[in-house]
Amino acid sequence: MFSYRHAFHAGNHADVLKHITLIATLRHLMQKEAGLTLIDTHAGAGLYRLDGDYTETGGEAKDGVVKLLGALRPAGKPAIAGAPAIDDYLDLVTSYNPSGALRVYPGSPFVMHHLLRAESRDKLKLFELHPTDSKLLAGNIAQLDAGRQIAVARQDGFEGIKAFLPPPPSATGSKRAAVLIDPSYEIKTDYAKVSACVQEQLKRFPTGTFLVWYPIIPRPEAHDLPRRLKTVSNQNKRPWLNATLAIGQDPTHGPEDRPGLTASGMFVVNPPHTLKAVLQAALPQLLDLLGRGRGKGQTLESGG
Repeated sequence: MFSYRHAFHAGNHADVLKHITLIATLRHLMQKEAGLTLIDTHAGAGLYRLDGDYTETGGEAKDGVVKLLGALRPAGKPAIAGAPAIDDYLDLVTSYNPSGALRVYPGSPFVMHHLLRAESRDKLKLFELHPTDSKLLAGNIAQLDAGRQIAVARQDGFEGIKAFLPPPPSATGSKRAAVLIDPSYEIKTDYAKVSACVQEQLKRFPTGTFLVWYPIIPRPEAHDLPRRLKTVSNQNKRPWLNATLAIGQDPTHGPEDRPGLTASGMFVVNPPHTLKAVLQAALPQLLDLLGRGRGKGQTLESGG
């Protein structure tokens, strides 16, 4: 159960899609002064060394954030303008690497922390059950000296989220929350847990924004998940958006090589009305810069 470590995949194409979508969503939600409760149900370690043993083993960042930076922020040369959401993402990543060398990758907890507003009293709730990653997460967060603004729990996020939705009212009396649901999908029951979690929490807090990352792999449960999330959203009469990015097969790999993850999606319930236009600008450029062979493509659909 605990064999999955996100450090193997930090900064890959799936993280690029996930974090661009997350940042764009939070930028819009934070245009309102009212405080926001942010929840990450499967937070991982929070920060990752791209020169560490795990990331070097997989090297997946090379086909993700490293490739993106090389194309748009070439070393020793003027930066090339990308889509605004891509530039915003790269600005955030490089802020964790002041030396200019890409050694550290901020996971979702640190992406969200970077955007927290002290004046609005935003709160961040982080859940991580993996025994090693939960310790790393607690240690990484402790270095921020963020006090009560951030809470870390070694707990199953599917269960832990129930104590925080509906969220407490902000100083203005409004209740606002954004939830990132990003399990490992290491066991196939995670897919059903995701759709059940969204269903339950929409009933508890129908106006919350829920962001679900999912892998696109040849497994029935993975294929069914976005369809189930559309059904849940439609049944609850909530708008939704679904974005996918497939970078395609590595042309240097032979037919016997394992392809690894080549595609993933982000499903957002109650997305900001600006998110679709943001991703319409970003996805084609991501495909152009990260796509590498047969099977590459991107999609964007919405409903509700």
